[in-house]
Amino acid sequence: MKQLILGGARSGKSALAQTTAVQLADARKERGQDTQLIYLATCDNSAADNEMQTRIARHKAERDERWTLVEADADLATTLKSIANDNTIILVDCLTLWLTRCLLLDEDLSKALIFWQQQKEALLAAVKSLPGEILFISNEVGQGVIPMGALSRTFVDEAGFLHQALASQCDRVVFTVAGLPMVLKG
Repeated sequence: MKQLILGGARSGKSALAQTTAVQLADARKERGQDTQLIYLATCDNSAADNEMQTRIARHKAERDERWTLVEADADLATTLKSIANDNTIILVDCLTLWLTRCLLLDEDLSKALIFWQQQKEALLAAVKSLPGEILFISNEVGQGVIPMGALSRTFVDEAGFLHQALASQCDRVVFTVAGLPMVLKG
């Protein structure tokens, strides 16, 4: 099953995804199935400032020893293809950080947007055929004002387009507000 968990900053989406993944793993264990829990980070310490490193450290502290950390580069689809199998439960945290990473790879926004479109299409082409359970986490940013700058507007637009396309392919979509999940699909 593929799941998309959306929400604003500090909405509880990561906690929900992690709890869901652990529950899935526990249910598999009860059935005698081997399961590997993988936390697929779309941002690594090398790309992070002090505040982001603190966030990363907090996320690591929230996971127990059952989790394996994999740090993806901008080619998220290839990373997923290389680790997904019938025994994996993968939590991808988070798609908007991945989008940011792709958009900032080139100072020329038009070139960065071309790169992003290629990466997005590769992910969308791979999602349905990926084995195992995958939980995608992403920030819903399209409910506020329209940003002033071109890069910010592009980010909001592209996050919305990604969420729409991925939601159509996922079996379950959940929107989280104040730690409360609202099932939108599935």
